[in-house]
Amino acid sequence: MTVLVTGGAGYIGSHMVLALTDAGEDVVVLDNLSTGHWWAISPKAKLAEGDIGDEAMLARLMAEHQFDAVVHFAGSIVVPESVTDPLAYYLNNTVKSRSLMAAAVKAKVPRFIFSSTAAVYGETTNEPVFETVLPKPISPYGTSKLMTEWMLRDAHAAYGLQYIALRYFNVAGADPQGRTGQSTPRATHLIKVACQTALGQRSHMDVYGSDYDTPDGTCLRDYIHVSDLIAAHMDGLAHLRKGGESGIFNCGYGKGYSVLEVIKAVEKAEGAPFKVNMVGRRAGDPAAIVAGARRVREVLGWQPKYDDLDTIVSSALAWERRLAQRNAA
Repeated sequence: MTVLVTGGAGYIGSHMVLALTDAGEDVVVLDNLSTGHWWAISPKAKLAEGDIGDEAMLARLMAEHQFDAVVHFAGSIVVPESVTDPLAYYLNNTVKSRSLMAAAVKAKVPRFIFSSTAAVYGETTNEPVFETVLPKPISPYGTSKLMTEWMLRDAHAAYGLQYIALRYFNVAGADPQGRTGQSTPRATHLIKVACQTALGQRSHMDVYGSDYDTPDGTCLRDYIHVSDLIAAHMDGLAHLRKGGESGIFNCGYGKGYSVLEVIKAVEKAEGAPFKVNMVGRRAGDPAAIVAGARRVREVLGWQPKYDDLDTIVSSALAWERRLAQRNAA
C-alpha cells in the first residue's frame, strides 16, 4: 500500500515523508513547490509536482496508486496574512482540501490524516486548552482549518472516511539527523527567526506586543519538536490501520514559553545576545495558548522524545547553519 503526502516538500511534510520511508512505506508526494523544496523530499519517495486543487491530477494519481492513506499538509499558514487576504486562505486551505477529500472518497481511500492547528481555539480563558473546548478562531487561518475539520467529520459520517485531525501548537526544531528542517526564506516562525538573527542572517528581530496578560507581557506558546509531532502522525496512522476510531487530537507538550524566554534560550545556545525590537501587536495573535495533551497520549499512545526547549532550539540552530552552507554552495 502507498501513502499520499500533500505538501511533502515543506517543513513538516518533509519530516513525515522521511518517517514513512524510514519505516519502509511507499510514498507519493504531491506538492506544487511554491514554498517547499524538492531536495527536502526523501529520495525514496516519488514526487508528483502539482496542486491539490487540480482535480484532474488528483483523479490520475488516485487511479495510478492504491493509496492506503492521505496525509494532508499542503496549505497556507501565516496568521497575519490570512487576516489581510482571507479569501486566499479559504481557497487554499478549505476549498482545495474539499477537492482532495472528494478525490479520496471517490477512490475509496480509507484513511485521511489532517494537519490542523491550535488556531481553531482562538482566545482561550483556561490554560491548558483541551479538545473539548468549543473552537472560536480569531483569524481566517484558524477558521479555514476548522472548516476542513468539519468536512472531515461529515465525510466520516456520510462515506465512512476514517480520519485523524491533529491540532498543532507551535512546531519548531529540525530532523535530529540533519536531513531537513524549516527552510522557507521568509518564514515567520519565532524560533527560526530568532535563530536566523542569532546567526547574523537578520539585523534584528521584532517582538510583537509586550503588553499581553502574561508573566512577562509577551505571548505564551506551547512549542513542540517537529519530530515528536511527526511521531503523533505515525501513531495516528497506526491507530486507524488497527481499526481505531476517528478523532481530533491536540499536539503539544502541555507547557508554555513566552517569546522572551525563547529568545533567551536561543541566545544561550548561540552564546551571544542579539538585537530585539519591541513593536506593536500583530492581528490574530492570542495572548496564550497551551495544549491539553492527555488525549493524544492515552488514545494514540504518543510518547514524545524531545520535550525540552533547549533541545528544540539546538536542533533549529544546527539546521540554520546547515541550510546557510547549502544556500552558499
